[in-house]
Amino acid sequence: MNIGIKLREIVEKKKNDVAFVFKDVDYTYEKLEQETNKVANFLKELGVEKGTKVGIYMLNNPEYIYSYFALFKIGAIAVPLDHRLKTEELFPLLNHCKAEFLITTITKTFDPEIIIKNVPSLKNIIITKGNFQKCISMEEKIKNISSDFPIKYINESDIAAIFYTSGTTGIPKGVIWTYRHLDSPIDTIFNYYKYFQENDVCICPIPFSHNGGIVGVLLILFGIKLVVMEYYQPLELLQNLQKYNVTGTFLVPTMFIGMLNLSEFDKFHLPSLRWAAVFGAPFSPEVIKKFNKVCPQAKLLSGYGLTETAAPNFLPPLDNVKFGSVGKPVPWIDVKIIDEDGVEVKKGEVGEIIIKGWPVTPGYYNQPDLTSQVIKDGWLYTGDLGKFDEDGYLYIVGRKKEVIIVGGLNVYPNEVEGVIHKYPKVKEVAVVGVSDKLKGEAVKAVIVPKEGEEITEKEIINFCRQHLASYKVPTIVEFRKELPKTGSGKIKKELLK
Repeated sequence: MNIGIKLREIVEKKKNDVAFVFKDVDYTYEKLEQETNKVANFLKELGVEKGTKVGIYMLNNPEYIYSYFALFKIGAIAVPLDHRLKTEELFPLLNHCKAEFLITTITKTFDPEIIIKNVPSLKNIIITKGNFQKCISMEEKIKNISSDFPIKYINESDIAAIFYTSGTTGIPKGVIWTYRHLDSPIDTIFNYYKYFQENDVCICPIPFSHNGGIVGVLLILFGIKLVVMEYYQPLELLQNLQKYNVTGTFLVPTMFIGMLNLSEFDKFHLPSLRWAAVFGAPFSPEVIKKFNKVCPQAKLLSGYGLTETAAPNFLPPLDNVKFGSVGKPVPWIDVKIIDEDGVEVKKGEVGEIIIKGWPVTPGYYNQPDLTSQVIKDGWLYTGDLGKFDEDGYLYIVGRKKEVIIVGGLNVYPNEVEGVIHKYPKVKEVAVVGVSDKLKGEAVKAVIVPKEGEEITEKEIINFCRQHLASYKVPTIVEFRKELPKTGSGKIKKELLK
């Protein structure tokens, strides 16, 4: 996708229409293009060019959108970073990709000296608003800068973004998206034409650093008005759905269940909402009944895909949503369900889902060995277990991977274990995922204290909060005298769940 061309086309068509709303302020398509071009000129003057890697670390806001589009117009590489990461969790990610710039906002814990000291490749830290020592103010620099920026040729095979799906002590996994991958989620959505129509409204409470977040940003270029939430708040989400007559939304399970569990939920009426896609959420009949009471016209559904496949890649046709299914694959990918020997199983039988096609990532950035473990002969081995029914609908039944998915976000056990191992009273630790009604899965830590030491659950949780993003912090801590192990000394994690 050439963002410059798409932006120019939609501005010519809907110049004075609202492109997105943020904190009750409307931003037109003309404003979007002008501000994007100013940011592009500013970044270009700093030395950002084709292939330059630029980290983005902040809450959802207009500057995030401008930064994405400006980088894509230049042909640079965006490195979106989850705003919930602690400063020290940024270092291995920025160092791994050798980021040269970081766009961020000032927070209470913001310390540019620490970041610069630990990330030697960084040339400048850019703050979007205000002034801060040893940082460059985007707000100040773009005041008198040109709002014209040429549309450049973009090679679709060039890297557009690196999405990190790991953290500090685990191996950083930077999923590569090329400029062609920017088309993938949009093509999927419009493959099922009834999902969005002209003048529809979408809301995005998902962080823009997430696969689901950038989908909302890209939809703006196709005439869909986006309601931008700085961060997720269940009541605010519900209020915005009603206030802006939202017609469709993508959510993660935590957001959906959090909204549904509000005491105020039954007082709302959302006749405009046609559908809500909650990825990875198991729906009970009670949940559907409660949802439909407030959203009588809406279909509640799920979909499927990975960051490695520029998700979504599976959605159900809105006129035939099947309970429990994530829908059908788009026609431009191949999908197989295979057994342990790599043999394709019959319909109705469970096996690992493997995917092939242009939406599959070319690999993990600068990690050929890791890439070769996951992508074989063009097939991406998802590690997810599923089955097809006779109509070609996919059902997800579990995962082979150890990764824990908390509210749609990946948590890698070895990362959490690495942090807990640093606590001086801990002898051994194993981290596993356990079922959780609200978040899909919860992080559980099983700990063996050192001899003579006593540890409380509160100690461990507080320590983890200092070093990990909130969604990675264990919510269950168990203490044992020893961990179950195999004859070779490997921990039997399946017995700890």
